[in-house]
Amino acid sequence: MAKLVSKTYGDALFELALEKNMLNEVCDEIAEIKDIWTDNRELVSVMMHPHIAVAEKVQIMRNIFDGRASDIVTGFLVTVLEKGRISELISIIEYFTGRVREYNNTCVAYVTSAIELNSRQKEQIEKRLTDVTEYEKFEMNYSVDPELIGGMVIRIGDRVLDSSIKQKLNAMSRSLSGIQLN
Repeated sequence: MAKLVSKTYGDALFELALEKNMLNEVCDEIAEIKDIWTDNRELVSVMMHPHIAVAEKVQIMRNIFDGRASDIVTGFLVTVLEKGRISELISIIEYFTGRVREYNNTCVAYVTSAIELNSRQKEQIEKRLTDVTEYEKFEMNYSVDPELIGGMVIRIGDRVLDSSIKQKLNAMSRSLSGIQLN
């Protein structure tokens, strides 16, 4: 059910933003809304409080976002609130963001390396990913995990390329454990 809600509202926002030729602006605003929602527990608490009237919540939402966000985004937030789906806001935003990425042929990649990568190495990784995949652009996320010993792990969606020394040692260990000595 939650997926259906996310898809329904996310698709509606996507189509409206596309129709109004405001997709990038709406996407940027929605990213800010997600940050506000994640960082401001008091706002979330008020918006989900069962004893505060919906009309009062709508007024609070309008006071916060009118003039600061586009009419599309403010209207979207009010609609989600009035329809009782505010608890699904983050999943709706994530669905919408994924839809925008798909439309822009952009992919999110997670790269974990044993050491911090310099900018030249990061550029080479992004160029290589662009060359070997169907995506035109990547949103790159880098992290360091010294336990990899060397090499890196790249995750794109549900695909993982593990070229770490740790993985190679584990594979070698499994291979050697299968050998029987006479």
